[in-house]
Amino acid sequence: MKSATQFSLVLVTAPDLKTARALAKSALQARLIACANLIPRLESHYWWQGKIESDKEVLLLLKTPKSRLAALEKLILDRHPYDTPEFLVLPLAAGSKKYLAWLAASCQ
Repeated sequence: MKSATQFSLVLVTAPDLKTARALAKSALQARLIACANLIPRLESHYWWQGKIESDKEVLLLLKTPKSRLAALEKLILDRHPYDTPEFLVLPLAAGSKKYLAWLAASCQ
């Protein structure tokens, strides 16, 4: 049985649904993630090159084993259109046994 601490939730923002879907599909096909949730119509406000900017974006929530993080980061950074893509990793503290087993099996 896998422990939740062996998995991570990765946050990635994309400029549009087409890009988000392509990133999710690439990561799924490479078996680097078990699941991607796409949250459209996100409004981001941030500092960029000395100015406050705002944009509509799509947030990807990617579920992955920690052992796949380096490969997932490389895939996202290589295929992302942004100069500095968001790639934030959050550790999991707990999860249902059945879901964690599915997550592990999906990334093999």
